[in-house]
Amino acid sequence: MQRSAPTRSRVLTDGHAGNLRQARALADALGLPTRSTTLAPRAPWRWAAPRRLPGSEAAFGDALEGIDPATLAIGCGRQAALATRLLRERGVPAVQILDPRIDPRHWDAVVVPEHDRLRGANVITLLGSLNPVGDAWLAAARAAFAELGALPGPRTALLVGGSTPHLRLGLREFERWLATVRHAIERDGGSVLATTSRRTPAAFVDAMRRRLAGLPGLVWTGSVDGRNPYAALLGWADRIVCTADSVNMLSEAAATPAPLYVAGTAGIRGRPGRFVQALAARGRIRALDDTLTPFDVVPLRETARVAAQVRARLA
Repeated sequence: MQRSAPTRSRVLTDGHAGNLRQARALADALGLPTRSTTLAPRAPWRWAAPRRLPGSEAAFGDALEGIDPATLAIGCGRQAALATRLLRERGVPAVQILDPRIDPRHWDAVVVPEHDRLRGANVITLLGSLNPVGDAWLAAARAAFAELGALPGPRTALLVGGSTPHLRLGLREFERWLATVRHAIERDGGSVLATTSRRTPAAFVDAMRRRLAGLPGLVWTGSVDGRNPYAALLGWADRIVCTADSVNMLSEAAATPAPLYVAGTAGIRGRPGRFVQALAARGRIRALDDTLTPFDVVPLRETARVAAQVRARLA
């Protein structure tokens, strides 16, 4: 029997910001009314997810109640993969984001970055990660922080992450990057729009405040500095400098029309390293250097394409 197309969606994640952001981006691109559920699976099922153990149906308590075949289940992350797998067994159409590390046949579609190397008849690949960045999103972000538009240009957005298993960031090297950014702003005029992430070490935060002091603009390091301006930094940026550690952060920066310069390209390894190489091969990024020479940009916007493929598979 052919299934009817879903009329709404349910986003299922463990609540981690990166997973929720990707799942919500896909749901929004599909244009369906959406609710979000944060999962808290019980032991022992959470340890094996998304593999099934006896009694897996009880792993999420009543969190999956009311999700019927008129709903598209969108999961992101390993815990969500068990939930979407269980829902599909009940006849609910299910899309899983990120490699579930088991056969993708348990879902209607599995969406993965190209650098994950998972392939299959129902696997949809994209360069980077799903994100909400588009013209309307950037315009709304600028409107929310309209005062940043009064800063002198070129406005240089600086997006700083932290060390990961794929990239070790040292303080001495980081200070060199900060000196490069400061020199470019002093040479070209303009302002800095700098932000940290949850993984940015305190020593890096101190270095940012010290090295960027006196420049027009802002340095945001957390709620102590007021509202989070991250989206507005992308919206107002004339050029972007980003550390290489975060696929999500790089994907969002690459979706803007601003030239993107990446710090740490020589040290990045593994799957994020393959992503950085793919961006460089497309001419979408350049390694951070002393010149920050402008270059033409085609924004990398994969979310709408992925949504169209998901829609076609569910039709």
